[in-house]
Amino acid sequence: MSKKKFVIFAISCALIMALFVGLAAIAYNRTKARKKHEETARLIREYYENKLSTYRLENQTNPNVDVVFLGDSLTDGCDLSVYYPEYSCFNRGIGGETSYGLVDRLQVSAYDTNPKAIVLLIGGNDILGGKSLESVYENYGKIITGLKEHLPQAKIVWCSLTVLGNRWAEYNDTMRMGNQKIEQMAEQYGCTFVDLYTPLCDPETNEIVAEYTIEGVHLTDAGYRVVSAKITAALKTFLKD
Repeated sequence: MSKKKFVIFAISCALIMALFVGLAAIAYNRTKARKKHEETARLIREYYENKLSTYRLENQTNPNVDVVFLGDSLTDGCDLSVYYPEYSCFNRGIGGETSYGLVDRLQVSAYDTNPKAIVLLIGGNDILGGKSLESVYENYGKIITGLKEHLPQAKIVWCSLTVLGNRWAEYNDTMRMGNQKIEQMAEQYGCTFVDLYTPLCDPETNEIVAEYTIEGVHLTDAGYRVVSAKITAALKTFLKD
């Protein structure tokens, strides 16, 4: 083999080896990412199931409750004993929850309780996850009709979606559209509508007030104080302290 052919051969081998190494690295990274995704999904399922198990136990041991709070992480992260000390409450919020998930867990989260009132705040994750408003409205109908059928004595406080900030602020127009529908449906179904969007919104930026949020979505203590004041005012119209 001539020197020139040998050099070409050596370069070709090096390029092929580099290609194989690159492909192996890509495959390894994809496998690693897949395993990480699967582990995250497993932890989420485990958290969800633990929540439902806790709800079942609460329903058996404490059948009499004033208010059941249904929702996602905004509810899940709220210490109800701090912000609603005048009432006995069940916190039935689950981080990452959507209207789809809530429809499927209404039995254990609400129907198996005997509350005087229900506070509903759901739908934000649907919008952030790209679900259509029409599908969310359909789930709203399922949630409200189910609550009305199984818990006809319970008053329903239906909260608006909250204003967002930072990189999530682009969804605020959709949130406002959703809130218009929530208010309309609340009137249609005889629920008490509570606007949380406006009191949390900074009129100068049209985003959530900075001190009310951790990162643009979830609430600080100051944010929860604003929210709980609005919800408590609604609850006081039909519940005694």
